[in-house]
Amino acid sequence: MICSLAIKIAHREGKSFMKDAYATQPFRIVPVGQYQKDNAAYLMIMSSSPGLLDGDDHRIQVDIAPGAKLQLQTQAYQRLFHMKGHSSQTMEMNIGENAVFSYVPHPVVPQHSSHFLSHNIVHLASNCHLLLSEIVTCGRKMSGEEFMYNHFQNLTECYVNGRLVVKDNVLLRPDRMPIQGLGILEGYTHQGTLIYLNSAGVNPGEWIEAFHEKYGETKNVAFGISELEHDGFMVRVLGHGAEQLYLLFKEMQQAMWDVLFLN
Repeated sequence: MICSLAIKIAHREGKSFMKDAYATQPFRIVPVGQYQKDNAAYLMIMSSSPGLLDGDDHRIQVDIAPGAKLQLQTQAYQRLFHMKGHSSQTMEMNIGENAVFSYVPHPVVPQHSSHFLSHNIVHLASNCHLLLSEIVTCGRKMSGEEFMYNHFQNLTECYVNGRLVVKDNVLLRPDRMPIQGLGILEGYTHQGTLIYLNSAGVNPGEWIEAFHEKYGETKNVAFGISELEHDGFMVRVLGHGAEQLYLLFKEMQQAMWDVLFLN
């Protein structure tokens, strides 16, 4: 089933707000954080479906007008159910000049025999900021189901003024690769990726040092952070618990938001 969600964020008199939204079942978009003092728009994607089923095709479009700020949230973990074929999600984000977009969704839980293809496409104009993350688990770990999914892929492409500057491809196929071997998950069960990218000329060096110092020795987590060729950085984390990685990314998001985007 094709499921669509389109959001347009506008900016007027110093405040960002949802100008327009279109959603088909099972999507719903609701405002949250109405009492924040930063004048940004805070929205949550909600769904009446328990997760993605065989043949589901989610198509999400986010357009942010020049000068606007949006922090997008999710309602709960994204579950990928048993599939004979596959499911997919395409998310396209257009960030106008002087705009900010931050999206730290809940972890993805790929269950037995699931096959999922995800594609994120981000277009940044000048003087923009982007924070984007994803976390994938091993499956229903507490039920004894680890790495029993067929295929998980998340491809992210980021363009600045039409030029491709970041391309990241996370591909996990437990039946065809030594998923816990050297150079892959190395005994861990959860993986997370966070990308910060800006077209405003902000040097990420201080953030890289601060986050490495704070999270580099986190218990039960392997934490890595590296500078991108364009202005920004990428974080890759491995762990044993989805909530721990999710809260770590939320902490990083809040730290950057308070310094870079609060005013």
